[in-house]
Amino acid sequence: MRRPVWERIVFPGAVAAVMLFALAPFLWVILSGFLPEVAILTVPPEWLKYGVILDNYRYIVTGEVPRAYQVGGVLRRMISEEVRAVPRAALNSTLVALGTLLLNWILGAPAAYAYARMRFAGRVATFYFITASRLIPAAALAIPYYLIIKQLGLLDHHLALILIHTALTLPFTVLILVLYFRTIPAEIEESAQLDGATRPMILRRIVLPLALPSLVGTGLFAFMLSYSEFLFSMLVLGSPQTRTLPVTLASVSTNPDVTWTLLSAGTTLAVLPALLLVWPIWRYMVRGLVTGAV
Repeated sequence: MRRPVWERIVFPGAVAAVMLFALAPFLWVILSGFLPEVAILTVPPEWLKYGVILDNYRYIVTGEVPRAYQVGGVLRRMISEEVRAVPRAALNSTLVALGTLLLNWILGAPAAYAYARMRFAGRVATFYFITASRLIPAAALAIPYYLIIKQLGLLDHHLALILIHTALTLPFTVLILVLYFRTIPAEIEESAQLDGATRPMILRRIVLPLALPSLVGTGLFAFMLSYSEFLFSMLVLGSPQTRTLPVTLASVSTNPDVTWTLLSAGTTLAVLPALLLVWPIWRYMVRGLVTGAV
């Protein structure tokens, strides 16, 4: 039986158009990082005329000034140190995001298991409070968080950002894990209890292995939110040595001397750590989040 026209042409065409619209800015940024500035400032852009160059990436990694920065024999070096901070900022963002991920698992899994399986006073009220706390705009929490971090003496420390990002992502982690834990048959845990297993043993040896897709999904969600968060990163981290990627890239992009190709190269390097982590296990994230929501 021949499929209708909308299945053969219209639907695939619409999907291709949406993908092109969504991916075009990213493809432009990636391509621009391998070109001299004059290639993208020309109207229309002359991508093929100059070929592929690695000057922008070489400059960020080694400090060797690209030919595009040489104007009449004078080197424009106003942003050299700032752009070259991208690798350090990528490392800082990765460390903060990994810390947020681990803290979400350490705190979120036991809390979610308690809400899913145990009965205690205030269980419903506290669960609703935790999940509803994400409805508060982040900007409204900026000053309270800043004052708390200042009192703790953690300003300009990555631990401060890890704690704030955990507070922002933990409600989502608890919600998804509670929904997933409820899909696990209680009979499995009851059998383990008859064999003498305690609640912590059941959680560690039975529930968490069964909930691995949901753990991966919530962990990657926390990682990506922490990796790209800007407001609190700017608020609590001040020195160039501790800055994360969003703050560093924002500082570079507002510099009037920056070239778009160099900024594109820095942006491409910025997304590589997150992409390398997320891409291989993306399907587990989708399965974990979807299963927990059913």
